Amino acid sequence: MRKKLIAANWKMYKTPQQAKEFIGAFMPHAWGHTRDEIVICPPYVCIPATVEAAQGSGIAVGGQDLHWEQEGAYTGAISAHMLMAAGCTHVIIGHSERRQYFGETDDTVNRKLKRALSAGLKPIVCVGEVLQEREAGQTDDVLRRQCSVAFRDISGGDAIPVVMAYEPVWAIGTGKTATPEMAAEAHAVIRAEAAKAFGEGVSTQMRILYGGSVKPDNVKSLMSQPEIDGALVGGASLDPSSFAKIVKY
Repeated sequence: MRKKLIAANWKMYKTPQQAKEFIGAFMPHAWGHTRDEIVICPPYVCIPATVEAAQGSGIAVGGQDLHWEQEGAYTGAISAHMLMAAGCTHVIIGHSERRQYFGETDDTVNRKLKRALSAGLKPIVCVGEVLQEREAGQTDDVLRRQCSVAFRDISGGDAIPVVMAYEPVWAIGTGKTATPEMAAEAHAVIRAEAAKAFGEGVSTQMRILYGGSVKPDNVKSLMSQPEIDGALVGGASLDPSSFAKIVKY
């Protein structure tokens, strides 16, 4: 059985003080919750405050991105060892908004994934199709391409910590959600690509999250699918009560 992972992606929201207040309000709901792994990915400036506030709770903290180099003259970027020094254990790689607005490519996702794994961070790698690709029947081809490039030159042993997240881009922030069956079909494609790259043993254990407008009222039906191993939650993770309902689905 794969232990489900529920990850909050706060995107460009919250100050350090607001992060502390969120954890204070959310913590009572998370105490003793061992069924799922819980990860919160705040903006960089909120990482230390979130780590401090969540200490001893079992809640993990992750970054929203990282650079593929260890260090260097990359203004505005953040490295794997900086994230780890701040208390992060996880990092999101290749989120659709990074691809859409900041020029992220399948190749840079691969380079970032290698860096995260070599540093000891647990990566949450995002893949998914845009609306035009979905309507053109290209979803499977897009997922195969994104996965095959992301997985390039990574061994099965190194890939064990990898978590994938399927993001139908047309569902993010739109209120639209892929049906549980649509999501499960996409997850099966991702798992098949992982099997090709890393072998059946690794792919069977790999967790694949769903990340497209997850809310308290649809999380249960999504999580009932055997192929869905958790959720990457955006807007609904900004409110502690809403996120608690998702975690306690």
